Amino acid sequence: MTRRPKPNAMDRFIDAIELIAAAFVGIVAADIFIAVLLRYFFSWSIPDSYDFGRLLLGILIFWGIAATSYRGTHITVDLVWANVGAKGKRAIDVFATLVLLLVVTVHTYTLFDKVRTTRADHVLTFDLNLPTWPFFAVAWIGDVSAVVLIAVRTYRLIFRPELMAQGYQIKALE
Repeated sequence: MTRRPKPNAMDRFIDAIELIAAAFVGIVAADIFIAVLLRYFFSWSIPDSYDFGRLLLGILIFWGIAATSYRGTHITVDLVWANVGAKGKRAIDVFATLVLLLVVTVHTYTLFDKVRTTRADHVLTFDLNLPTWPFFAVAWIGDVSAVVLIAVRTYRLIFRPELMAQGYQIKALE
């Protein structure tokens, strides 16, 4: 029986990000389910249901990016990676993670500009006239979390590869 090492602060942070992303999946699913249920059975709709659904889905996407970025469990095409040796795989992983870090960092910067301009322009929801910038800010925090997790992944891939070996293993369907 192999004993798993005690998680450090960074591992707990990573687990918290994944938990937050999972919570947003539940919130979006509940919003959609309740809205459809009320509309179908009672001919009544939640005010701003469309806006809330759209904004919550955006939040879910960015927190989902944060959750999948560290583990590397997102959809990948491993045609070259699967056919090279261990050093080649590590080099491809480091290069791909650095490119991902660059892209997500630039995206985080532009999303912050979106939060700032949405707040400055006083963009509101249709029915309740609620400001939309807090939703964009929560999405931006998810994007910042993705940058932090990708940076941690990059550091661990380069300097502490033994830490990347533990955790989730993708297994073929049998």
